[in-house]
Amino acid sequence: MSPLSTAESRRPLVTSAAVRAFARGGYRGTTIADVAAVAGISASYVSKLYSTKELLFVAALEECFDQILGALASGADAAGSDDSAAILDAMGDAYAELIADRDLLLLQVHAQSVADVTEIRSAMREGLSNVTSFAQERSRCTDEEVQQFIAFGQLCHLIVTLDLDAVPASWASALTRGIRHP
Repeated sequence: MSPLSTAESRRPLVTSAAVRAFARGGYRGTTIADVAAVAGISASYVSKLYSTKELLFVAALEECFDQILGALASGADAAGSDDSAAILDAMGDAYAELIADRDLLLLQVHAQSVADVTEIRSAMREGLSNVTSFAQERSRCTDEEVQQFIAFGQLCHLIVTLDLDAVPASWASALTRGIRHP
């Protein structure tokens, strides 16, 4: 096996920088130069790796979903039970811990806001497909239980992005009741 080229070995650095940059500025508000600045390399080098901003954003989304799948797998492994509901619950806890990293959370929120961009919509669908399939296979839960798991994940996004835990109103309590976030 031959060693990776310098450019290929830099892809993880650039992808990680893209997650951070796009999480801060969104798709429309972030340039390839912004990502390059976060990575500490030139914009032309980033463009050599990812010829378009769409491809760079998609790479950031793929990294995000890889981290989500890793967290779900760790949660399932730590469930300490073969019970389907316990496995799904442990995966949910692991996801809640993961999105304490607001970069991953905000990247997903920004991606949803630009799902009209074909490449981004496709990457979001692929990521959601992988998460849903993993949750179904690993937990052995019903479609309805997995649907609720995914829906709670989206509710978690709202709770965290809007800091609803800090809102002292009955409507906020209704949404946050029973849902923990680090």
